[in-house]
Amino acid sequence: MARERKFTTEELYQATEELLLANNYEGFQISLVADHLHVSRGAIYKYFENKEELITEYMLFKMEQHLHELKEIHSIIGFHAQFDFLLHLMFKNPELHQLIEIGKRVPVHLNTKVKENIAKLESYHLKMYQYMQGFVQAGKNENLLNTNLPEPLILGYIFQSIAIPNHFGIPHDMWVGSIKKIICHGIFKDS
Repeated sequence: MARERKFTTEELYQATEELLLANNYEGFQISLVADHLHVSRGAIYKYFENKEELITEYMLFKMEQHLHELKEIHSIIGFHAQFDFLLHLMFKNPELHQLIEIGKRVPVHLNTKVKENIAKLESYHLKMYQYMQGFVQAGKNENLLNTNLPEPLILGYIFQSIAIPNHFGIPHDMWVGSIKKIICHGIFKDS
């Protein structure tokens, strides 16, 4: 009997991310991950009861990484510097938005582990928005953001901006700079 090839958690999560983004929740299968890693399905099932456990464990890992980076926003002085930091972080992890949407499709009541993971993911989403609400409040306190706009609208507008597809291959720095300009000044010419 041949020995099973070993894989690292990093390799497993990288394969999970690639396959989730390529196939979405509905097309994602443990067999695809196993094929990608050149292992048997049993090697994956040894650690995860089903694809939902693997997906939610991966998503917890990804959100923990993102939150670790995002919490640094409070150590940055000045709204403009915080805004630059946030845009850089969002464009560094553009797949996060798509992964969050995929995660919403995972059925909650499959087993206890999945239910616990989804509850933890929801708490991470709240923590992410708390960090970002502090950022928006700083912008309002510095009189740089319109105080009449609801914070969820401002956050949603900024967060959704990374989902705009760059179909024409505009260079990354120009693309990010243009999105920043639209967020800050809109699409109208300065008068």
